Amino acid sequence: MEQQAKQAADEFRRKHRLGVQPLGDLVAFIEQTTGYDVAILDADPDEHGLTMRDPLRGAIFLGVARSRHPMRQRSTLAHELGHLVFEGWNEGVESAKRSPEEIRADAFARHLLVPIEGITEFLGDRDSVSEVELAAVVQRFLVSPAIAAIALRDAGYVSPSTAQNWMQYRTSQLATRYGWSDHYAALQDDSGRLRAPQSLVARAIKGYAEGIVSAQVIATLRGVGLDSILKELHKAGIIPVQHKATDVSVEDLPDVDVDLSDLEDDDAPL
Repeated sequence: MEQQAKQAADEFRRKHRLGVQPLGDLVAFIEQTTGYDVAILDADPDEHGLTMRDPLRGAIFLGVARSRHPMRQRSTLAHELGHLVFEGWNEGVESAKRSPEEIRADAFARHLLVPIEGITEFLGDRDSVSEVELAAVVQRFLVSPAIAAIALRDAGYVSPSTAQNWMQYRTSQLATRYGWSDHYAALQDDSGRLRAPQSLVARAIKGYAEGIVSAQVIATLRGVGLDSILKELHKAGIIPVQHKATDVSVEDLPDVDVDLSDLEDDDAPL
């Protein structure tokens, strides 16, 4: 299962010419590489991500909850991408024990976000690393300390016991200790915002420019105020086409024959 997930993650990176470098904006990344719609949504506290498929149209939608935990949100996005890669659809069966498909998607996410080759390229040839390097890996690859610790263990930089201890850290702790709290706060702000699918917003903006979609539709999709959207569109030079109204006289309207016989009540008194 682990090896299968690693092979799939490596193949995904090769297919899209990603090398072994850290991945940036995962929402845009998934939309661009798969063509599927991705959104950041409001959700219940225990709901992190979902993938939905319309078997009739072949349409796929991937959604994750907005969160103040950016590293967890990124791993959730990568986890859901794993389901897409393996076509492991959730049939709604819940169990206290995690299914093999869920475990495989977890492993895929870890290898996609932190490839072993990326770790060794970043840290180079050394026998061991310290907590400083753990924090550096977390910040560079934008993953949780738990995922970073497992990657460092698998790359041979730390022992299983050290990795186990490091898995207990929180990202906020490492960010504070090693001076990148401002970076982490920016990541939190980004992961805490609602975000509509890019292709859907793009279609709405095109409709607005053509004069057939209102700015309010775009504002609603993006979860921001109408005034802000109008200012943004105007600044970008997006002005809706003004369609000329066509005057039509009564004489220009076609004749219409209306048969009302079906509405007659045969039992009505004469």
